[in-house]
Amino acid sequence: MPVRTDARHGDDLHVDLPPDVHHVLAILTEAGREAALVGGCVRDAVRGETPTDWDVATSATPDAVSALFARSTWENPFGTVTVLPRDPGGKAVEVTTYRIEGPYRDRRRPETVRWGGSLEEDLSRRDFTINAMAWVPGDLGAGSGRLVDPFGGADDLRAGVLRAVGNPDERIAEDALRMVRAVRFATRFDLELDPVTESAVRRLVPEAASLSGERVREELLRMLAGPAAPSRALSMMESLGLLNVLFPELAALRGVPQAKALRGDALDHSLRTTDALPATDPVLRLAGLLHDLGKATTLADGHFIGHEREGAELAEALLKRLRFPRAEIARIARLIRHHMFAYSSGWTDAAVRRFVRRVGADLLDDLYALRRADNAASGAREPARGGLEELRSRTARAVAADPMSPKQLTVDGGDLVRELGLRPGPVIGRLLDELMEAVLEDPGLNRRDLLLALARESSSREPSVEQSPARESSAQE
Repeated sequence: MPVRTDARHGDDLHVDLPPDVHHVLAILTEAGREAALVGGCVRDAVRGETPTDWDVATSATPDAVSALFARSTWENPFGTVTVLPRDPGGKAVEVTTYRIEGPYRDRRRPETVRWGGSLEEDLSRRDFTINAMAWVPGDLGAGSGRLVDPFGGADDLRAGVLRAVGNPDERIAEDALRMVRAVRFATRFDLELDPVTESAVRRLVPEAASLSGERVREELLRMLAGPAAPSRALSMMESLGLLNVLFPELAALRGVPQAKALRGDALDHSLRTTDALPATDPVLRLAGLLHDLGKATTLADGHFIGHEREGAELAEALLKRLRFPRAEIARIARLIRHHMFAYSSGWTDAAVRRFVRRVGADLLDDLYALRRADNAASGAREPARGGLEELRSRTARAVAADPMSPKQLTVDGGDLVRELGLRPGPVIGRLLDELMEAVLEDPGLNRRDLLLALARESSSREPSVEQSPARESSAQE
């Protein structure tokens, strides 16, 4: 979206304020406090976009802000009060007091914070000029106000430049994550890094190793969920040296050859796969990014035997380092582990059922999406017969009609204990697995009498199977 040409420092700028934001600004100004919109919402307004997140800066101290808004919380040392929405459909508004910060000894947070200063001083501590603009309300009812842009953020947007506020070495020294954020903002808004800012990033790249996994994870997910192709951000990270520091497992794919219709190495292929997956599911995109990690360590004689297993292990280690939730780690690892399936029309119905059982019915849609993206990134075409859609149709029918897990059998472990007089233990699990395999081969066997007969026959062949005390007593009598 084009930058508004009328957005200049000191000029009037119209902003359509949501009711909750209007309410917060009105209460603060009526109380005689300075209040202004700051950060990303102003940047978006200057770009002609509708902001989605709204932040307010004020001269009022946090306790004064809390006193003005009954529905508010203040649980941090940085002067940010969250004003809760008045209605169920509203959004919370963060209100931060103008502050002056001390040194950033941990390269993340200021050691000391004191309230005071001016709006311009508050803007001077921000990362990039495009985020260091403010909007001071004039006529709130009309949504009119004045743009405050002391560092030329609007001019940089027009020029297509991302530039640090003040000295870029100092800004990055304050928070090393700003190097990653520079990549995200540059690719999100189609900007080039200012040469001085870029030089500072290249010089300070090693400092990125000190970043916490959680913070890197959140930036990565924003890149994967953003409107720009993730490959642009990841390629920029590689060019700056950040990829090797933060994701060495991914950087190791550079130079690994690929025998694909499309040119490029394993990293190029992985980036194309990521782009081909939907931005609405960043975790699935991450699976696409990591699906071939194992190729860097399994290449031998032009083949990557077992790269899916090796890749799943490498991905798990990387995701644990980034503190991803266990469920998301498991989802991605399972996708990587199973992405090399080779379907043909010659598969029997039993083979289709075993495929579903092995992969998990819950993973099928994700796995098919990953395979489509993998094929697109390889330049491969789906065959007219025996392709992905045929497999999807067959697995859908199987899932709808046939038992796929022991929970769907007509007997359970309790039945085996009661009817066969067996002791609870590992043998029960083995018998249920055997019954499941039999039903996968022939779903017609999923009848209580037939399964109990099969289980009785199988247990009789295992001399180590112990009967329950009650059954032993009955046999002795």
